[in-house]
Amino acid sequence: MTCVVGIDGGGSTVRAVVMDENLFILGQSSGGAVNPNLVGRDAAAETIRTVVRLALANASLAPEQIGAVGIGVAGADAAHSGDWLRETVRDVLPDAAVAASSDHEIALAGAFGERRGILVLAGTGSLACGANAAGDYVRVGGWGYLLGDEGSGFWLGLEGLRAVARAADGRSRKTGLTAALLERLGLADAGVLAAWLYWADTPRNPEIAALAGVVLEQAALGETAAQTIVEQAARDLALAARAVQRRLNMEPLPLAFAGGLLTAPNSLSSRLCELLGLADIPVPRHPPVVGAAILALNHLKHRG
Repeated sequence: MTCVVGIDGGGSTVRAVVMDENLFILGQSSGGAVNPNLVGRDAAAETIRTVVRLALANASLAPEQIGAVGIGVAGADAAHSGDWLRETVRDVLPDAAVAASSDHEIALAGAFGERRGILVLAGTGSLACGANAAGDYVRVGGWGYLLGDEGSGFWLGLEGLRAVARAADGRSRKTGLTAALLERLGLADAGVLAAWLYWADTPRNPEIAALAGVVLEQAALGETAAQTIVEQAARDLALAARAVQRRLNMEPLPLAFAGGLLTAPNSLSSRLCELLGLADIPVPRHPPVVGAAILALNHLKHRG
């Protein structure tokens, strides 16, 4: 029996799964954030190793029984962090072949069960990516919270907070986002927002991303500022999807959505479906962690 490990290091959690060649789950585990840009490489590596060890224990397998491991981590694309990904994995799976990838590529492989199609992802971060029949791979977006991530949970939450700041200044009309977001954060008024944001011991990215749900709720209730934010988010994500298809020579490819913001019905996923001409939300076949395992199996086949 061929056994592989898939590792999905998202912006908020890391998941590891042990699977056989038929994608039957033998064991799995999860842990906290492992984006090295947020928690540091040492802390991220230790969390990944701990989660893999737990998954192996749950599968009742030893490290030497694993043939290959696929890994994708937010903030650590193999294009620039491949050595770190391989080193992290080899400390716990020294004999396994390593398919170092990215969080978006494993999500694509999981969504379609193969490395072909176009994926639009919006969770803590956002991007669109795709691969065609020739094997060409394209990523659009995914520049991180400082340069982009339009339409992501962080972007929605931050735009909501910016709307609160503008309303507090009198630069825009009053908005229902003020009461809703401040209540969620447990803050008395908008005047303490800056202190909450800038005086924190650690980056507030996860907490800001968690505010996306409030923005979506307010948009569904008809709150004008929230609806404007959601509309722009949907347009940015649709633009990214079209850019992927254009760069893949307009090959007709299946579409799928991924990430917590797009795989459930809400004002953002519904509007994005409209912009892309989709009747329903195109949900992925498998989660990204399974996509990582699929890449690991492909790696073994190509080596063989």
